[in-house]
Amino acid sequence: MSGYLTTHVLDTARGCPAAGLRIDLFRVQGAVRTHLKTLETNADGRTDEQILPAEQFASGTYELVFHAGDYLDACGTPPETPRFLDVIPLRFGMSQAMHYHVPLLLSPFGYSTYRGS
Repeated sequence: MSGYLTTHVLDTARGCPAAGLRIDLFRVQGAVRTHLKTLETNADGRTDEQILPAEQFASGTYELVFHAGDYLDACGTPPETPRFLDVIPLRFGMSQAMHYHVPLLLSPFGYSTYRGS
Protein backbone atom coordinates (compact mmCIF):
# COMPACT_ATOMS: atom_id res chain seq x y z
CA MET A 1 0.00 0.00 0.00
CA SER A 2 1.30 3.45 -0.89
CA GLY A 3 0.82 6.54 1.22
CA TYR A 4 -0.94 9.72 0.18
CA LEU A 5 -2.41 12.87 1.71
CA THR A 6 -5.87 14.47 1.36
CA THR A 7 -7.95 17.10 3.14
CA HIS A 8 -11.53 18.33 3.39
CA VAL A 9 -12.41 21.82 4.64
CA LEU A 10 -15.86 22.49 6.08
CA ASP A 11 -17.18 25.93 7.01
CA THR A 12 -19.00 25.13 10.25
CA ALA A 13 -20.34 28.68 10.67
CA ARG A 14 -22.12 28.59 7.31
CA GLY A 15 -22.82 24.85 7.32
CA CYS A 16 -21.20 24.11 3.94
CA PRO A 17 -17.96 23.03 2.30
CA ALA A 18 -15.30 25.75 2.17
CA ALA A 19 -14.91 26.24 -1.58
CA GLY A 20 -12.09 28.37 -2.95
CA LEU A 21 -9.79 28.11 0.08
CA ARG A 22 -6.08 28.19 -0.79
CA ILE A 23 -3.82 25.58 0.82
CA ASP A 24 -0.02 25.38 0.75
CA LEU A 25 1.89 22.17 1.47
CA PHE A 26 5.38 22.26 2.99
CA ARG A 27 7.83 19.54 3.96
CA VAL A 28 9.63 20.34 7.21
CA GLN A 29 13.13 18.98 7.89
CA GLY A 30 14.61 20.51 11.02
CA ALA A 31 14.66 24.27 10.51
CA VAL A 32 14.15 23.94 6.73
CA ARG A 33 10.60 24.38 5.41
CA THR A 34 10.25 23.55 1.69
CA HIS A 35 7.15 24.58 -0.28
CA LEU A 36 5.88 21.62 -2.34
CA LYS A 37 2.58 22.77 -3.80
CA THR A 38 -0.37 25.16 -3.67
CA LEU A 39 -3.93 23.93 -4.18
CA GLU A 40 -7.44 25.31 -3.81
CA THR A 41 -10.55 23.58 -2.51
CA ASN A 42 -13.37 22.83 -4.93
CA ALA A 43 -17.15 23.16 -4.42
CA ASP A 44 -17.06 20.11 -2.12
CA GLY A 45 -14.31 21.60 0.09
CA ARG A 46 -11.77 19.08 -1.22
CA THR A 47 -8.85 19.45 -3.60
CA ASP A 48 -9.25 18.13 -7.14
CA GLU A 49 -6.13 16.01 -6.70
CA GLN A 50 -4.41 14.36 -3.78
CA ILE A 51 -2.33 16.90 -1.90
CA LEU A 52 0.58 14.49 -1.79
CA PRO A 53 0.05 11.59 -4.20
CA ALA A 54 1.51 8.12 -3.70
CA GLU A 55 4.35 8.64 -6.19
CA GLN A 56 5.60 11.64 -4.16
CA PHE A 57 4.92 10.21 -0.70
CA ALA A 58 7.76 10.11 1.82
CA SER A 59 7.47 9.75 5.57
CA GLY A 60 8.36 12.85 7.55
CA THR A 61 7.00 16.09 8.93
CA TYR A 62 4.68 18.21 6.81
CA GLU A 63 2.70 21.40 7.20
CA LEU A 64 -0.58 22.36 5.57
CA VAL A 65 -1.20 26.12 5.59
CA PHE A 66 -4.85 27.07 5.20
CA HIS A 67 -5.46 30.66 4.06
CA ALA A 68 -8.63 31.12 6.10
CA GLY A 69 -8.64 34.92 6.17
CA ASP A 70 -8.79 35.22 2.38
CA TYR A 71 -11.57 32.63 2.31
CA LEU A 72 -13.57 34.42 5.02
CA ASP A 73 -13.15 37.75 3.21
CA ALA A 74 -14.39 36.20 -0.05
CA CYS A 75 -17.45 34.77 1.77
CA GLY A 76 -18.43 38.19 3.07
CA THR A 77 -17.66 37.42 6.71
CA PRO A 78 -17.59 40.81 8.45
CA PRO A 79 -13.97 41.98 8.47
CA GLU A 80 -11.80 42.57 11.50
CA THR A 81 -8.41 44.23 11.60
CA PRO A 82 -6.57 42.05 12.19
CA ARG A 83 -8.71 39.01 11.58
CA PHE A 84 -8.82 36.57 14.53
CA LEU A 85 -7.99 33.64 12.20
CA ASP A 86 -6.02 34.43 9.08
CA VAL A 87 -3.42 31.81 8.22
CA ILE A 88 -3.78 28.42 9.92
CA PRO A 89 -0.66 26.21 9.88
CA LEU A 90 -1.11 22.54 10.75
CA ARG A 91 2.14 20.63 11.28
CA PHE A 92 1.93 16.84 11.46
CA GLY A 93 3.96 13.71 10.89
CA MET A 94 3.40 10.89 8.43
CA SER A 95 5.31 7.83 9.65
CA GLN A 96 4.11 5.06 7.36
CA ALA A 97 2.77 4.49 3.87
CA MET A 98 -0.98 4.85 4.35
CA HIS A 99 -3.79 7.31 3.58
CA TYR A 100 -3.47 10.43 5.74
CA HIS A 101 -6.56 12.60 5.73
CA VAL A 102 -6.18 15.93 7.55
CA PRO A 103 -9.51 17.78 7.52
CA LEU A 104 -10.17 21.29 8.81
CA LEU A 105 -13.43 22.38 10.44
CA LEU A 106 -13.43 26.17 10.21
CA SER A 107 -15.38 29.14 11.58
CA PRO A 108 -14.30 32.79 11.89
CA PHE A 109 -13.37 32.29 15.56
CA GLY A 110 -12.21 28.70 15.83
CA TYR A 111 -11.07 25.57 14.03
CA SER A 112 -10.37 21.93 14.70
CA THR A 113 -8.63 19.11 12.92
CA TYR A 114 -8.01 15.41 13.37
CA ARG A 115 -6.48 12.45 11.57
CA GLY A 116 -9.34 11.22 9.47
CA SER A 117 -9.74 8.21 7.23
